[in-house]
Amino acid sequence: MTHRSIFSKMLVTVLSILLLVSCKSAEERLIDRANRIHEAALTVDSHTDTPMWLTREGFDFTERHVSENRRNKVDLPRMIEGGLDGVFFAAFVGQEARTPEKNQEAWKDAEQTIDSIHALVAAHPEQLAIATDPESFRKAERSGRRAIFIGVENGYPVGKNLDLVDSLYKRGARYITLCHSYNNDICDSSTDSVEHGGLSAFGEEVVRRMNELGMMIDLSHASDASFKDVIALSKVPVIASHSCARALCDNPRNLSDDLLLKLKENGGVIQMCILSAYVKTPAPNPLRDSARQAVYEKHGNYYELDEDGRAAFLVDWYQVDEDFPRELATVSDVVDHIDHIVEVAGIDHVGIGTDFDGGGGVADCFDVSEMNNITIELVRRGYSARDIRKIWSGNLMRVMSQSAVGSRQSPVGSQPSA
Repeated sequence: MTHRSIFSKMLVTVLSILLLVSCKSAEERLIDRANRIHEAALTVDSHTDTPMWLTREGFDFTERHVSENRRNKVDLPRMIEGGLDGVFFAAFVGQEARTPEKNQEAWKDAEQTIDSIHALVAAHPEQLAIATDPESFRKAERSGRRAIFIGVENGYPVGKNLDLVDSLYKRGARYITLCHSYNNDICDSSTDSVEHGGLSAFGEEVVRRMNELGMMIDLSHASDASFKDVIALSKVPVIASHSCARALCDNPRNLSDDLLLKLKENGGVIQMCILSAYVKTPAPNPLRDSARQAVYEKHGNYYELDEDGRAAFLVDWYQVDEDFPRELATVSDVVDHIDHIVEVAGIDHVGIGTDFDGGGGVADCFDVSEMNNITIELVRRGYSARDIRKIWSGNLMRVMSQSAVGSRQSPVGSQPSA
């Protein structure tokens, strides 16, 4: 074959490639670019309630499940599909009476949940790894494994025993959401009445101890007064692991612009939640509300039921979703919140915390397999690859590192190891 023939074939090949590229629409090129950015970024979700599935009979985290049928939103195959490198599994404990006996029961529940996380990772060492800091996260990603961080949602199991904060740290937990839907002995909740007026005296001890350990303080669910008290007391940046902007959805679970500015001053980060009702105020649906109330009246408090009682509760609870489906917010609505947070607090103070398996999920990011849709919308809005890396992990990992540095500067002589 002559040099001219070889050159002609090469020219035809190049022209064919250029023709194919030129045939792609602007939207297709945008999606291609977004997918490349997403694939290259180190991505982490700061809050899921997936551990509640780990102890259910027949559930295998390494198998792909269908969200609509099993209700579960996170598993290993779908993490891979959605390009999610790491996830915080929240050891959530529902709240009952604030008595020593109930606190002890809650503590056992928290221990069992954390044990189930460690057991999952131990059973799949080639696919999963426990992460306790940014470096172990990066190491897991480099080795082709998904990183599992541990958080604790609700300080209720701690009761009034400060030593249990140390115990959670030793078990690998790297944040505590100080409260949940009700006040506890640490602080007031955003969805309960005023009791302490913010942090309690014991809550102040918890904040100081978490600073000393290098454990991130999570203020999602906390009242405005609790939020401000923690910001005033903490020596390191804090997080809101799954919250939205109140200016766009007026829900007490979300952060006002005033709180966003305080978070900015603190150096912390709000991890954008994609639970639809916190993203966009739902339209009134009295039939659905009545059906949900009927479930409570029939079964009682879910967290006070035994295993069979909880299973029966969930059958009726999920049937309400079938009979009266919700109108879900969209990824565009989610990124509206991110836009607002960036405008108020800046690009260094926002991340992603879906609340999958705790109610999280919007129409076009219904489970973890669709996480890249958030990146696509960010690219559509003009966010740079550098901005997107900050949102997907950079900002949260910075806070995690600063928390650890703060602990080393603490006057406490020795710290528990992970």
